[in-house]
Amino acid sequence: MKGPQTLLLWAGWLLLQRGSGQPYLRLRPSPSDNLPVKDILEHPDPEYDPKEQDLDERTLRKKLGSSFDPAFMSVAAPAPGNLSSPAPPPRLRGSAPLPGELKKLELGESPSGARMKLGKKARRKFLQWLWAYTHCPVRYTWKDLGVRFWPRFIKEGSCFAEKSCSFPEGMYCKPAKSVPKTFLRWYCQGWSRQKYCTWIPVQYPLISECKCSC
Repeated sequence: MKGPQTLLLWAGWLLLQRGSGQPYLRLRPSPSDNLPVKDILEHPDPEYDPKEQDLDERTLRKKLGSSFDPAFMSVAAPAPGNLSSPAPPPRLRGSAPLPGELKKLELGESPSGARMKLGKKARRKFLQWLWAYTHCPVRYTWKDLGVRFWPRFIKEGSCFAEKSCSFPEGMYCKPAKSVPKTFLRWYCQGWSRQKYCTWIPVQYPLISECKCSC
């Protein structure tokens, strides 16, 4: 993805401190131009999970405040029919409104200067085909971030890159823009019984636009 890199997500890893055998928590940033975010490596010890008293929904909603976005996050597992919104088939993608740059495309003359006669109906059909072939919608899928995130379910975007979006082939749908969504992350400092854990706000980048590019 082009543009300046913004560090949005702070992901937690529990690492083993050599020599002492004591685990500790290290925070590591992940750049927003590597999307969608890869699965986070979590320490398997449930001792570092939030307890039942730490998962009070009213308290956590108050802590997250206006950052809670029900369109992209869910406290409970989404219904089976709501798990994903796959990219529409190529023939149907042209139903989206034509962008302004396509509407202004001059088809009456070739790049070499040769004149071409093209009727309104043929021009419209060609532009619809071109848009259906090159359009890159965002495909959304619900993802379970695990109990150490709240809300734990996020609707994550990805780009349909199973086939080329250009003619001739060679270009593919890739992330063009992203938006950050704020979640709560269960964060522990220290180790064993001496550790201190609390919820901290973190920003999780989501793909918001895909474009056909090299």
